[in-house]
Amino acid sequence: MPIESGSCASARQAKQKRKSHSLSIRRTNSSEQERAALQRDMLEGQDSKLPSSVRNTLLELFGQIEREFENLYIENLELRREIDTLNERLAAEGQTIDGAELSKGQLKTKASHSTSQLSQKLKTTYKASTSKIVSSFKTTTSRAICQLVKEYVGHRDGIWDVSVAKTQPVVLGTASADHTALLWSIETGKSLVKYAGHVGSVNSIKFHPTEQVALTASGDQTAHIWRYIVQLPAPQPTADCSQVSGEDEFEFSDKDEPDGDGDGSSDCPTIRAPLTSLKSHQGVVIAADWLVGGKQAVTASWDRTANLYDVETSELVHSLTGHDQELTHCCTHPTQRLVVTSSRDTTFRLWDFRDPSIHSVNVFQGHTDTVTSAVFTVGDNVVSGSDDRTVKVWDLKNMRSPIATIRTDSAVNRINVCVGQRIIALPHDNRQVRLFDMSGVRLARLPRSNRQGHRRMVCCSAWSEDHPICNLFTCGFDRQAIGWNINIPALLQEK
Repeated sequence: MPIESGSCASARQAKQKRKSHSLSIRRTNSSEQERAALQRDMLEGQDSKLPSSVRNTLLELFGQIEREFENLYIENLELRREIDTLNERLAAEGQTIDGAELSKGQLKTKASHSTSQLSQKLKTTYKASTSKIVSSFKTTTSRAICQLVKEYVGHRDGIWDVSVAKTQPVVLGTASADHTALLWSIETGKSLVKYAGHVGSVNSIKFHPTEQVALTASGDQTAHIWRYIVQLPAPQPTADCSQVSGEDEFEFSDKDEPDGDGDGSSDCPTIRAPLTSLKSHQGVVIAADWLVGGKQAVTASWDRTANLYDVETSELVHSLTGHDQELTHCCTHPTQRLVVTSSRDTTFRLWDFRDPSIHSVNVFQGHTDTVTSAVFTVGDNVVSGSDDRTVKVWDLKNMRSPIATIRTDSAVNRINVCVGQRIIALPHDNRQVRLFDMSGVRLARLPRSNRQGHRRMVCCSAWSEDHPICNLFTCGFDRQAIGWNINIPALLQEK
C-alpha cells in the first residue's frame, strides 16, 4: 500500500483549514444584513446633503468592499500559517541532512533553494486565489483602448440589431421593437432614413453586399427588402465623451433613459413600402441575411424553420427544417454558400448549398441552453453563443467538440467577429460587452459606468473594420446604439 508523504499530508491539512475558514466566512456573512442595517441607523442621525437612496447605495458598495477585503485578509492569514508549517518541515529536514555530516554552507544552500521553490509555489497559489478579488479593484487600461465615440439616439423602444453597410456611403442600421429601422450617419450620429413598412417589431437588419438595399426581419411574420438613398451630412466636431472618472457603476431608473425623440428621427425621410416582401413563415421572423452575391436571402423564424428565397422573384427555394424549437438567429458565410442557424433546442445547424444537387446538414451539440447566435469567422470556424453563459469556437471539419470555450458570468446575445483581427465581441444580458480572441483569451471590457455605456441589456454588436472613427457598434434595450473606437494594435499588444 502506498504511504502518504509528508507534503501530501500537509497539503491536505491546509485544504481542510481553508474549508473550515470558508465555513466561518459563510457564518459571518449571515449577519451582514444586520450590520448593514446598523450602519444605516447610525448614518440616519448624521447630517448629510446626499439623498437617502444615494447614501444607501454607497453603504452597500462599501459593505461589499469590506467583505472582499475581509475574505482576502482571512485567506492571507491562512497562507501565512501554511508558510510557517512548511518552513518548520524544511527546518526538520535540514536537521536530518545535518546529521549526515553536511557542512553548514551546504545545508544553507540547499535550504535556500528549497525555500525559494516553496516561496514561488506559494506566491503562485496566492495570486491564483486572489485574482478575482484584486481584478475588481485594480486600474485597467481598457479605457484608453476602448473609447466611446458616438451615441445614436432616436428609437422609441429597444434596439434588437445593428449592422454596418458594406457599400458607399457607409451608414449604420438599427432594427427596433418600435416597428422601425433607422439608418444613421456614423460621423454625426444623425438619423438619415426611417423604414416604417413593418407592422411588428423589427428584429434584424442586414445590408446588401453591393447595392444600397437593406433586408429586415420582423415580428409580423415577414422579411422586407427595401432600397434607400442617403446623402451624408458634413461631420461636426463633437465633445469627447470617453473620459470618465472612476469605475463606479450605478443602476438607472427609467427616467434616466435617453428620450426616444432625442435626435429627431421623425425629421428624416420615411420609407413605407418594400421592394419585395418575403411571406412564407407562420411565426415571428427573428433574423435574416444575404447569401454571398446577394441574389438569395435566408430567414429564421419562430415556426422552427429557416427559408431560402430567390430575391428577384420572392419565391421560396428551400425550407430548412430540423430544429425542434424556435430559431433564434441565422448567418451566412462571407465567401461561400453556407448558412448557420441557431435555436432554442440548444443546437445550431450548418446548411451547405455549395453543391446544387446536395444540401447537406450538420448538427452541432455542445450547449446546455438556448443558442442565441452562431456566426462564421474567417476560414472554417464558427463561433456560437448561448444562454448557458458560454461561447464556443468550432472547427467545421470537427463537430464533436469545440476548439475553445469561453465561460462568462451572464447570458450571451448576438455575437460578432472582427474577421481581419479575429476578435469576438460578446454582448451580455448584464449590460457588459467583452472582447476575446479566438483562443478564448479575454482582451478587454468596454467601459460601462454612470456616464457612458449601455444602461440595459446589450442585444447585439457589429464590427466595421475599415471605418476611421468607429470600428465597433453595440445596441441594447436602452433604446440607443453606441459607436466605439477600439485601438486594436494596442489591444493585441496588451494581450
